[in-house]
Parts: sequence; C-alpha cells; structure tokens
Amino acid sequence: MSAGPGGDDAPMSDINTTPLVDVMLVLLIIFLIAIPVVIQTVDVKLPEVRHDPTTTKPENVSLSVKASPNGACEVYWNLTQVNSQELLDRAVAKLKAEIDKKGGLENFTAEDMPEAHIRGDVNTPYRCIGGTIYTMQMAGFARVGFISEPPAGSFVAQRL
Repeated sequence: MSAGPGGDDAPMSDINTTPLVDVMLVLLIIFLIAIPVVIQTVDVKLPEVRHDPTTTKPENVSLSVKASPNGACEVYWNLTQVNSQELLDRAVAKLKAEIDKKGGLENFTAEDMPEAHIRGDVNTPYRCIGGTIYTMQMAGFARVGFISEPPAGSFVAQRL
C-alpha cells in the first residue's frame, strides 16, 4: 500500500511475506517445545565399537547356526549337526572335562572357563541363535560370543 503524493498508480505486484514469516516462527516455537516432550530416552552409555581379533583356545567350542530351507534350526558343533538335547549334553560334558582337567572346581578359575563362539548365518532367525545361547548358558558356559565378519575396509580404517 502506498500513501503519499505522486508516484505510480499501478498496482503493487510484490508478495507480502509477513504472514508467512509469522506462521513459520509460530511453528518453530511449537516444535522447539514439543520435540523434547515427544522424544524421551533413557540415558545410557553405549559401548564403543571396535574390532578385536578372536583368540581361539583349544578348549573353546565352535558352533555354527543356520536355518534349513524348511525353517528348522540347524546347529553344528564343529562340523557335526546336533539337536538341542545333544548340544546340552555335549556342552555339559565339555565343561565337566575342562574342570576335571584342571583338578576340580577348587583349581578352576574364570580364565580357565571355555568360551562358546557362535557363527550365525545372516539369514538365520533370532530364535535359532537365541535358543543356542540359552542352551549353552544352561550348560554352564558363562561366555558366549559371536563370530562376525567386519565390513570391508573397516579394519584398515581403524588401524590408520
């Protein structure tokens, strides 16, 4: 709107952006207040990601888990396929043999405890891997770990 003498009598063709700016400022204030209310998380410290090469001791147990084409879980102790009862029996026998080799429970320390290393196929349902973990823990294995393949180039990038 122009007021005053002289000038053009032509209509003004500029867009009035004041209402747009007002609406954007109101939305900004609403989102600044609403986002912390909506996003609520428990404050936790996440572990640092690193790649440590696996040190394999002879007493460790190597397990492979995959799903068969019909959806059943297949667990392999080294290269021998076992069912869940055979897995439990072998794990208990392995742990008992390690304890006997050290001369009994009084001579057996946490460092002597064998580990179970699980290699799970990428397409294996978690119920198969979770069942294997549960079975090994029932047998007495306190340390159950996963063998994974780091992404290509990630080990080199961490070394630099």
